Amino acid sequence: MRYANMDPLQGQRMQFDQLKRREFITLIGGAVASVSTPLPLCAQESGRIYRIGFVSAAPREEPMYTAFFEELRGLGFVEGQNLTVISGGFGVRNELLGEVAAALVRAEPNAIIAAGSIATRAAQAATKTIPILASSDNMVEDGLVPSIRRPGGNTTGVSLLAQELDGKRQDLIMEAIPGIRRIGALSDPHVSTPQHLEDLKEAARRRDVELLVFSVSTSEGIAPAMSEASVAGVQALNVLATPLFFFNRQIVLARAAALRLPAIYQWPEMAEEAASRVTGRASRSGSVSWHGCSPRCCGAPIPARFRSSSRIDSNWLSI
Repeated sequence: MRYANMDPLQGQRMQFDQLKRREFITLIGGAVASVSTPLPLCAQESGRIYRIGFVSAAPREEPMYTAFFEELRGLGFVEGQNLTVISGGFGVRNELLGEVAAALVRAEPNAIIAAGSIATRAAQAATKTIPILASSDNMVEDGLVPSIRRPGGNTTGVSLLAQELDGKRQDLIMEAIPGIRRIGALSDPHVSTPQHLEDLKEAARRRDVELLVFSVSTSEGIAPAMSEASVAGVQALNVLATPLFFFNRQIVLARAAALRLPAIYQWPEMAEEAASRVTGRASRSGSVSWHGCSPRCCGAPIPARFRSSSRIDSNWLSI
C-alpha cells in the first residue's frame, strides 16, 4: 500500500488544504478495506464481519468521523451489518492513549486508525502486526515510517504537512494587521519542535515582528496560556497545528472571543465556528468581516492572492 505518496524529496507535496476531504476519507476507507482483505472492495466475503478500532483524541461525533463512516458505507462496509467498530477509542486523553491502544489490540481488530503522531506511536507500541492507518504532520519526520514511498512494517497513512502552513498563516496574519509588532504562537510541545518554533521566530524577526511562544500540553492549559498571551501584549495569535487545539476548539474560540484577540487557525472549521458565534450562522465564503473592532484598528483586507482560501474576522483568521 502506498497511500502517503507525498514525497518531499520528489517534489510531490500535497498540502492538506488542497486535498478534498472526501478524497482523504476515500483514501483511508480504501485502506481499511484493502488491509482487511485481499479481495476487491466490491467482493467482501459473504457473512464476514470486519472489525476496526480507533485511537483518537477526537470524539466520535466529530464531523470528520461522520463523513468517514458515510464513505465506508459507500464502499460497502456498514456498521451493524458487516462492520464492527470496537468501542473505547474515541475522545482519549493523550496520557491514556497507550492504555487504550493496548486494550484495542487485545480485541483483535482487522485494522487500527490512529489520528495524530502521539496516537500512532501508542498504536505502534501495542502491535507490530495489525495494520495501522495513520495521519500525522509528516509521517517520516515524526518517525512513524522510514520512507513515504516504502513505509514498511504495519503502518501507512497520510502526511498533512500542516506545520509548513504554520509559517504561511503567520505571514498572513502579519499582512492582515498593518503595523503589528508582537504576535503570539499557541504551541503544543508534543507536535511543534524547538527548531520549528525558532524558524517561526526568525521569520517574524525578518519582518520586525516579535514572536512569543506559549506552550500548552493539556486542554486545561489552553485558556490560561491565551490569557498570558493577552497580558504579554500580543496583537494577534497564531494557533499552531495540533489535534489538541482542534479537538478542544470550543475552549480556544471562547477564550479568543472573550479576550477580543485576533487569531488564525489551522482548519477552516474553527473560523466557521467562530463566525457562527457572532452571526448565528457559519460562512464558507472568503469574505472579510470585522466584528468587535473597526477596519481602521484591525487592518486592511488581505491581498487578493489569499482570498480564495481564507477567512478573516477580528477574532479569527483561517486558511
